[in-house]
Amino acid sequence: MTLVVVRHTVRDYAAWRKVYDSVQPLQAAGGVMEQSVYQDPNNANDVLVLHKFANQSKANEFVSSSELRDAMQRAGVEGQPRVEIFEDA
Repeated sequence: MTLVVVRHTVRDYAAWRKVYDSVQPLQAAGGVMEQSVYQDPNNANDVLVLHKFANQSKANEFVSSSELRDAMQRAGVEGQPRVEIFEDA
């Protein structure tokens, strides 16, 4: 199992969430098996997203896809997101 951890700042969480929810088909097609979203309790626009994949290959394909970059731009992600990939131990 592979876990992708994405942390980024968004302009407006509510607007970001609408786009995030609308790309569920993109996530499914990209191999996302589970997902969860968290917010910093002191800054609702500081978002942490966790996605689980079957393997690192699927995870790498998804995080490097132009569709994901486009969705992040539409959603109002500011700056460069921090993306980390972890494997089960």
